[in-house]
Amino acid sequence: MSHYIDPERDQFEVFKRLPRDKPIMMLNMLRFRGKAAYEDGREATGAEAYAAYGRESGPVFRRVGGEIVWRGKPEVTLIGPNDEYWDLIFIARYPSAGAFLEMVTDPEYRVAVKHRQAAILDSRLIRTSDADEGEGFAG
Repeated sequence: MSHYIDPERDQFEVFKRLPRDKPIMMLNMLRFRGKAAYEDGREATGAEAYAAYGRESGPVFRRVGGEIVWRGKPEVTLIGPNDEYWDLIFIARYPSAGAFLEMVTDPEYRVAVKHRQAAILDSRLIRTSDADEGEGFAG
């Protein structure tokens, strides 16, 4: 089973080619390590390391205009692999893709991201844009 922690270069290049001047939502699906994997060997759980990431990256996230618009703790998967589970799912809204790029290249954020890398066993990060409202599920 593959584990995804950081974007692959090809995926990030696709992200950068999409429009940068419109609001985006980023769907985050996170599975934490039982024990964080810090390079310096410090002791923490994955959840504790992710909390440190939130504390240290939060000021940059807010400075670029990011906000959490929904957060939830998964309870059961009705459709999908039984062995795929997530500890936390949330949606972050950015005023533009450019704001997201500004955040991930910020020097303060680049220091904080070590906590995320130590915390995460597996994750999904999916960029979305607003869809036409329409009627029902299909829009």
